[in-house]
Amino acid sequence: MADQTPLVSGVAERYASALFDLAREDSAVAAIEAELEQLATMIADSADLRRLIESPVFSAEDQEKAIGAIADKAGITGLTGNFLRLAARNRRLFILPGVIRAFRAMAAADRGEVSAEVTSAHPLSDDQVAALKAALKDKLGKDVSLAAKVNPALLGGLVVKVGSRMVDSSLRTRLMTVKSHLKEVG
Repeated sequence: MADQTPLVSGVAERYASALFDLAREDSAVAAIEAELEQLATMIADSADLRRLIESPVFSAEDQEKAIGAIADKAGITGLTGNFLRLAARNRRLFILPGVIRAFRAMAAADRGEVSAEVTSAHPLSDDQVAALKAALKDKLGKDVSLAAKVNPALLGGLVVKVGSRMVDSSLRTRLMTVKSHLKEVG
């Protein structure tokens, strides 16, 4: 089966761009970004919601009803709620994580910030997030908007992605490097 990541990314970016343009017209970029962050948290925390947006088994009508009820219950209304219903109607709920990432990047660029994804083995404290933002600001010369994720498989350290650049200082990668060097020696 062919990898469809670029196709999904392109569709997600187009949807995010349309949503961003509408949000900017309504001067609601911050509000929509907050609702999308709330949705991202809900997707990360709920296997059932992930299954709803990822599974092709559900009909467009079922997806629209379900995502509409979830949005209403979560207080996601207006433009974001309508967007979710439209995505369901068009059988595009599976691109929501990409839409959220793209919208986040567009909103950060609009504010003059750089978007960065940080993956750590454990949740970062507020002090650690502030220190990381300060270090990235010194390095990049711009304010930084962070999207933090947790991946216990890293064991320790961080993986930081800014645009197409990635710095992997995770303990797992370091251990794999040592293992590789030991195999070469032995």
